[in-house]
Order: sequence, then C-alpha cells, then structure tokens
Amino acid sequence: FLCANVSQCRTKLVALPERADAIVRLDNPYFTLVEEERILPLQKGANQVDFSWAGVNIDSDSICIKILDHPEQVNIVSVSYPPDENALVWQIYSPSAYEEKIRISYLLRNIDRLITYKAIANRQETNVVLQSFLVLRNFSGEDFSLAKILLDYGETFEKPISHEETMQMLLFTRQNVPIEKNLTFDARILPWNPEKVQGNVGIPVSYVIKNDKKSGLGEFGLWDGKARIFQDDGYGSTIFLGEDNAVFTPVGGKFSLYVGDSRDIVITQRKMKDIKINVSKNIHNVIVLYDTDEIMQIDIENFKDASANLIIIENIPGQWDMEEASYTYEKDDANTLKFNMNLLPKAKQTITYHYHRRNVR
Repeated sequence: FLCANVSQCRTKLVALPERADAIVRLDNPYFTLVEEERILPLQKGANQVDFSWAGVNIDSDSICIKILDHPEQVNIVSVSYPPDENALVWQIYSPSAYEEKIRISYLLRNIDRLITYKAIANRQETNVVLQSFLVLRNFSGEDFSLAKILLDYGETFEKPISHEETMQMLLFTRQNVPIEKNLTFDARILPWNPEKVQGNVGIPVSYVIKNDKKSGLGEFGLWDGKARIFQDDGYGSTIFLGEDNAVFTPVGGKFSLYVGDSRDIVITQRKMKDIKINVSKNIHNVIVLYDTDEIMQIDIENFKDASANLIIIENIPGQWDMEEASYTYEKDDANTLKFNMNLLPKAKQTITYHYHRRNVR
C-alpha cells in the first residue's frame, strides 16, 4: 500500500492500484495517522494481498484495512507477518469479483508538525490580527503525490508531500481580536525594592486573548507554539515587540503572550511587621511552634500618561488567616493572592494587608 518511490508493494493474485486518496491527520503530537483509499480488484473466492514497505517508518501493529463497498460480503479472513520482512499478507474472501474500495490506515512516524502564531497589535493596543500557521516536516521516508492534510482545526490542505520536505501553511486568520494588556508583578520573582537593584527593574507586560466566541475565536483549543508579536507603528509598517512560547489554550481559556517589560510603573514592597505570637516551647525552653503576625505594604507609582492594568501576585506560605486588606484580592490557590487593579495616569497607590500565619515550626 506504500508504492511511491521509496516503498514498493507486492501483491499475489491481486494487482494493487495507485492510491486514489490519502488523508494525513496531525491531531496527535506524537504520531501521524495516515488513511488512504484504493480500488482493489478482487477475484471471486480467496484473494491473497501482500504488502511490503522499505525505508518507511510505519508502526506495523497499527495497520488496518476496511472494506467500504461490500462490507457485509467481503471478509478479511486473516493477516500474517512474514518473518524478517517489513511486510504483511491479508487473506480476503470475496463472494464475487468486485472492484472494491478499501481504506488502509496506519501510524506513520517522523512526520511532525509545529504550530506558530503571528499577532499584530493596533496602535492603541486594544486588538490584534491573529494568524496561526502549520509547519509540517516529513522525514518518514514516504512520498505522497497528493494528500489532504488535517489538524483538529483550521483549514484543510490538499498538497503533495515529499520525503525530507518542510512546508508552512496558514491555518486561520482572525481580524480585530480584542486583547487586554496586563502588567504582572510577581513578588516571588521580582525584587521588592528596585532602588537597591543595579539597573532598571521592568515589570513583565503581556497581551491576553480570550479563546471565546466574543473574541472571534472559541471554536477549538489553540495548540501550543511559538508566537511572534508585532505592533502597527502608525506609518504603514510594524514594530517587532518580541516572541513567546504560547501554551495550549482550551475553549474559554486565556491565551497570554509576553511582549516585554515596562519601566513606567515602579513597585516597592516592604514587610512592615513580622513578630512571633502564640509561642510554644519544649521542656528545654526552646521554641518549637509559633504563629506570626505580619503586615505587608505595597507602594505603586504610575509614571505613564495612560492608565494600566496591573496584576500583583503575593505568596503566603503555610496556613494563614487574613485579618485585613486595603484592596480586594482573589486566591489562586492556598498560598497565592492576586490583586487586580486599574492604575490611573500619573497615580500613586498603596496596598496593605495584615495576616496571621499559623503553626510555624
């Protein structure tokens, strides 16, 4: 069934025709499913069809044949694998002579795919033109004179694919996809006092896209892949902002693209109080267990002439109870707080929160 160039097929009693159609499915990131259809001339009675392949990376256990025209009459009696050969033999019984359409499917190794993205933001950074591309690389040893190439979303392509060929194809384009520009200060990563750090401290900036119908998306999950981000410069050209590795985003999820660091917002964080309370000691008067009473203060200054969406991520290890917070927060998990705020132009703001940590050893 692999008869083009590098793979030769043998038949006994049945002449094997060329492929009538081939479908290459790339839904699985580790294997490629190939389905091909042929018109097989069957004689009345027993037919022995012998397939072999050389230099092609096929999982022999995955090879299946399906009778399409007369599935109730034509039967696959047996399949055998000759020793020390890349081959198999089907015994097919037909009650009459038929020109039978069959479908053969198998898993083919070393055809892989990469998904890439290109996002072009408008001057105001309110929406993007989002494009997704499929990069297909064929090192399987097989040539396809013409094949339908399918992912689980996007366009269907009908192209020839040669061994050792790499090709890029446009999967989709979406215009005017709304974005949210977010700055994220993560206290677990960034310095608390930028004045004590040599050089400028930047706060990471990301474009966030919602994979939903309202955004012009939401029909399928978006695969992981490298994304390059540009911005319209207002003069008929674009500025390259950077690139990021986007993660798989299901329908309803958020697709985040890092575009660089902002130095227009300065955040200084200090621990204003950290004392032990409810102290327990052992018989040797050594502290073995205690709670803490802690207060954090976050000072924020926006030097920009525009407002900004700021996310502040804080971490409190162990068991804790919040006593008081000057700003609304949400909990990402048991130890992570997230403050979401919109900073006004040229504004200063302070967040304080007071908590107790329990059972510190």
